[in-house]
Amino acid sequence: MDITQNIKVAVDAVVFGYTDNSLKILLIQQKYGSEKDKWGLPGGFVKDNETLDKAVVRELEEETGINANYLEQLYTFGALERDPRGRVISISYMALINPNNYKIKAASDAKDVKWFSINEIPPLAYDHCAILKVGKERLKNKINYQPIGFELLSKEFPFSDLENLYQTILDKKIDRRNFRKKIMSFGFLEETDKIHKPASGRPAKLYKFNQNKYKELESKGFHFEIKFA
Repeated sequence: MDITQNIKVAVDAVVFGYTDNSLKILLIQQKYGSEKDKWGLPGGFVKDNETLDKAVVRELEEETGINANYLEQLYTFGALERDPRGRVISISYMALINPNNYKIKAASDAKDVKWFSINEIPPLAYDHCAILKVGKERLKNKINYQPIGFELLSKEFPFSDLENLYQTILDKKIDRRNFRKKIMSFGFLEETDKIHKPASGRPAKLYKFNQNKYKELESKGFHFEIKFA
């Protein structure tokens, strides 16, 4: 049976960051084509001689200047009319990074690059709203079976930062006493001898992640039922 195909394969990255008690998403401004000047997710076409993973790493570096330590594949988007340039299938990825550790820079076919608060997203190019929605749901579900924070928080942080991170992702107030008790029971947080002195409020002890224990739980998974206030 003869099969005629004219299909291109692309990758798109949902890059989450966390700063100023706010969940952020990294977007690029399109430089060319029918979606010119619109904001969208970093990404592009896969080359003939590269894997999907290498393609998304390359596109992130080319368009944003970021080399993410954490990337996982999300979902495949293949609606017939998803891209006005023709038949394009996109494999989406999710990345988690600490924005303070990177200096973003637009290059390649990106006109600009910018962090946006998750609650202040502009209209997006192509079907990137649908891709972002899947990324947000994956992140929400992920915190029930895998520890979150190592890639998003500073190396040392007050415990309240971890609480705020979970509350921001879930968009709900959590039972703080129950949350603290459960988190500490997993053993991937270590108390340091340093004190955080905010501009306002009480000083607080700083914590850090035990990398070995964190990676062990990350690979094996864990069940973390979060109670809400």
